[in-house]
Amino acid sequence: MRIRASVAAVTGALALSALAVPAAHADGTSAYRTEAVKIVKGTHAAAGKQGIKGVRGDMPYDLNVSFSNFKVAKAIKVGTTNHVATTVTYTMTHGADVDITADDFLSGPYLYKGAFDTPDNMLFGDLPATCRVVTNTTATCTGKVDIYPDFGDLWNSDAGAWKGGAIAIAYNGQDEEDPDLSQVGLADKGGLGSTLVQRYSRQTVNASPEPVKKGKTITVTGALTRASWDDSRYFGYTKQSVKLQFMKKGGSAYTTLKTVKTDSKGNLKTTVKASADGYFRYSFAGTSTTPAIDSTADFVDVK
Repeated sequence: MRIRASVAAVTGALALSALAVPAAHADGTSAYRTEAVKIVKGTHAAAGKQGIKGVRGDMPYDLNVSFSNFKVAKAIKVGTTNHVATTVTYTMTHGADVDITADDFLSGPYLYKGAFDTPDNMLFGDLPATCRVVTNTTATCTGKVDIYPDFGDLWNSDAGAWKGGAIAIAYNGQDEEDPDLSQVGLADKGGLGSTLVQRYSRQTVNASPEPVKKGKTITVTGALTRASWDDSRYFGYTKQSVKLQFMKKGGSAYTTLKTVKTDSKGNLKTTVKASADGYFRYSFAGTSTTPAIDSTADFVDVK
């Protein structure tokens, strides 16, 4: 399990502190992630159930709250610098003895990579979810997961499949910065949903010469690149199959002419015979770690 400079990659323990300070620093790192490092001493898994130890060595009690109907985007595309926020909705069911309208009751979604008890990484929202009371024991909640790639939230190895979880915490009048954890209720559940966190992709195309005589050779070049979260740059996506497509002027759909593989630097190059005025593009189908993308069209005038 990793500990980042800006994100403490812990389990339910991080979630507890995550909701303790619902605010965001100017550098993009939410305050709760900083607080997590201060108040969480460690995590442990016992009998398959997550527990935490706090500053006073106490344990929070199990809060009578469960989660269902967790919905998150199928894929989340993250570049190198821009803050990305994805909306999550879920249903929260609770015992009649749990006051979810209390000022110090908080709930929120999160995403985690790897095993629930020992995740490789976790992503939370800058603020807790907003929950709307439906009945005296149910509420519908809407929250966000915020991602800041330029502040170390992700590494390249994090790309791919993630799972969703949710948390609820009742402070019961405790000081949120230094609570007696034995008086705090905590519900933390993983495996509620799934998504892909993907490295943002870029695709270019250039067909030349322009114009060209009918029957002559057109050379179509391009490059497929994707975000590197390790160093905040874009690099070529190597050895990937990309379709060269063409649409005649006045047409409404592209036709695949051939499939080309990117080289060791992510570059593409192939040739075709000029037949008619039209548009060329490269189309990448995507992978679990990198989203599908089509280049913009490049028009060639055939004389």
